[in-house]
Amino acid sequence: MTDLTAAGATLAPAKPATLPARPHFSSGPCAKPPGWSLDKLAVDSLGRSHRSKLGKQRLQYAIDLMREMLRLPDTHRIGIVPASDTGAYEMAMWTMLGARPVTALAWESFGEGWVTDAVKQLKLDPTVIRADYGQLPDLNAVDWSTDVLFTWNGTTSGVRVPNADWIPADREGLSFADSTSAVFAYDIDWDKIDVATFSWQKVLGGEGAHGVLILGPRAVERLETYTPAWPLPKVFRLMAKGKLAEGVFKGETINTPSMLAVEDAIFALEWAKSLGGLEGLIARSDANAAALDRIVAERDWLGHLAADSATRSKTSVCLTVEGADEAFIKQMASLLEKEGAAFDIAGYRDAPAGLRIWCGATVDTADIEALGPWLDWAYAAVKAA
Repeated sequence: MTDLTAAGATLAPAKPATLPARPHFSSGPCAKPPGWSLDKLAVDSLGRSHRSKLGKQRLQYAIDLMREMLRLPDTHRIGIVPASDTGAYEMAMWTMLGARPVTALAWESFGEGWVTDAVKQLKLDPTVIRADYGQLPDLNAVDWSTDVLFTWNGTTSGVRVPNADWIPADREGLSFADSTSAVFAYDIDWDKIDVATFSWQKVLGGEGAHGVLILGPRAVERLETYTPAWPLPKVFRLMAKGKLAEGVFKGETINTPSMLAVEDAIFALEWAKSLGGLEGLIARSDANAAALDRIVAERDWLGHLAADSATRSKTSVCLTVEGADEAFIKQMASLLEKEGAAFDIAGYRDAPAGLRIWCGATVDTADIEALGPWLDWAYAAVKAA
């Protein structure tokens, strides 16, 4: 069926009959968990000090739930810190780098950001191993006598490391994993990770502004035996009187957190637990990614930016659109948003022109499936225009 977009204009397809029930496909902040509403959040901690008994209990409860959902060993500490994943990763870099040479892997914009900070802010001279968008660097080229910076899942490129097998157990340097689009969507081998960071605004669908810092025992040893040459802002300080500030990892945050955001994260973590924990979250992400794969496979004008399925993201999936430039993508995204079919799916501003569809656990597979015909409609409508 077709209809006329205007008198004498090129025929454009009719709009699909079914809209996604929740058209929230943004890659951050991401869709809220199914069934979420403000009136379901616990509010007793609101208006109370985060240092009150109740405030610390709720912060510790959030940490305990994250440990349980991630199956994190007791050897690793979890802290809630300021400024989202960016703040958590910067905290790790500023407090621990400089003791050894540094290797930085960059295949998308956030990895490039860590390179910039290591070079221009910390004045280090890292070895940089790069790859183009859609590709993964040669992981076998990494020298593990150095500290290594990498993103587990490139949010802006749709490329991820396949697993942790490339990280040696007997490494001399520390592994720093920006894992913000990876935790709760992949089974991570925590024995291979010395530092991990994330924000609960990704796979959990929580609110932004808060980061999570995970430290393994080798990272703690680095903090307690090394003092960086540069001054540290207060919000980065993890040491007190020569020892790790253990309170940070027991709900005693460095600065004032939003207890509303904490309660929102607790809701998401309890929802995750109701699914069966990590396995349930991974299953939902996998099902969403598989549904989007089918949509791509059925259309010759749509493709994956990450050509290798073994290193293709299952959360932030980046797509190519035949013949599309940035203006074309903006028109597609605008049409879909206006119709209530998809929100915020244009690719990241620094990435090649394309679409980016979040397939994390808080998205329903039925909504991914309903998106396919709408992509057809928007693509044809922009071409016809």
